[in-house]
Amino acid sequence: MSKNPTRRDLLAAAATSSLVAHAAATAKPALLGGKPVRSTPFPSWPMVEDNDERQWMDVLKSKRWNRVGGSYVLQFEKMWAEQLGAKHCLATANGTTSLFLSLNALGIGPGDEVIVPPYTFVATVNAVLLQHALPVFVDTDPETFQIDARKIEAAITPRTRCILPVHLGGSVADMDTILAIGKKHKIPVVEDACQSPLAEWRGKKVSTIGDLGCFSFQASKNLNAGEGGAVLTNDSELYKLCMSFHNNGRGDIGNGLQYVRNGCNLRMTEFQGALLLSQWKRVEEQARTREQNAAYLTKMLKEIPGIHPARMYEGCTRNAYHLYMLRYDAKQFGLPRKRFLEAMKAEGIPSDGGYTPLNKEPFLKYTLDSRAYRAIYSSAQIAECLERNHCPVNDQLCTEAVWFYQTMLLGSRADMEQIVEAVRKIHGSASALAA
Repeated sequence: MSKNPTRRDLLAAAATSSLVAHAAATAKPALLGGKPVRSTPFPSWPMVEDNDERQWMDVLKSKRWNRVGGSYVLQFEKMWAEQLGAKHCLATANGTTSLFLSLNALGIGPGDEVIVPPYTFVATVNAVLLQHALPVFVDTDPETFQIDARKIEAAITPRTRCILPVHLGGSVADMDTILAIGKKHKIPVVEDACQSPLAEWRGKKVSTIGDLGCFSFQASKNLNAGEGGAVLTNDSELYKLCMSFHNNGRGDIGNGLQYVRNGCNLRMTEFQGALLLSQWKRVEEQARTREQNAAYLTKMLKEIPGIHPARMYEGCTRNAYHLYMLRYDAKQFGLPRKRFLEAMKAEGIPSDGGYTPLNKEPFLKYTLDSRAYRAIYSSAQIAECLERNHCPVNDQLCTEAVWFYQTMLLGSRADMEQIVEAVRKIHGSASALAA
């Protein structure tokens, strides 16, 4: 088609698209013996290039593998803070420790409550439990998959010491509402941005909007070093507390055996710092590819009955797309979700059903029933905590969610069309697949 298509060109393109959609809808699904839509894998992860190997070998040969005396972790901290617009960045062993450090720096401890979402990875809640505080779950906004900020204020008590929203899947929680509630009640906000590097709220990078922000550089993440994390803040005192605690309670990285407080060894290695610096050189280009492919995918998927791509809040000016999330309406589609996921896999399109309700995980009750928690909280307090943690909207979302992973969004437009072709194909044969 020319750069300036005529009405005839547009009609022809629409007709072709309609024919392709019809062909997909009437094709025999692979699960019933038909030919799979896709036979080649999506881009693998991580992507390794020459600069990764050079910097890794530089660290190896330098024999300075620890950040004490090294330079790569310091370089990464400086770069990451500058790129995101924060005064301070502290690299950590992983994303969980970045959350743990942040809560520790705020003095969260026994008797305190921390507001968390039920739709997130377990690390968000584990960080609260490591401080022997109580997690208070606030239900999910099903259209965005984020914590429903409109329900946070009702969950606040005199014991609430922190609000811990998660920017899930690369999108951003409703930070306008969350910050307003935090300010009104004088409660700090810690952003769990582990899945959202480069995501933005009203043009400002996530992790720099609340009091502290946390990242993960685990192997699946958009910027990864196998493991690793970071805490960002504009508060110098909070930074000093995080720095000290993560370095066994020393006052400074090079402070020998002088200690100013209790602490833990949560330092990042020079190998991780070097990999993050080399991987960073292609993160922006990859981010743009994911955004463009996600927009294209959303436009096509919205046309299929029963498929509802996750909505972004108006304030989310950039989505990092660590996950492409959608709600699958089994009744409207005419096929149970489990069968849909099986059919997608057979078509060569990997997909996932996402998280289960974190607030209902058995380990939570087991932890609150432990000797340590019983020494801190009364039976009535523990019972009250468990009773409050009902999230019916999230329960429903967990039966509807479907994910595509970030590596799939690094493919071509033709790859996105194959995803949609598979969905259309399954939709057209839903009754046969359900039989």
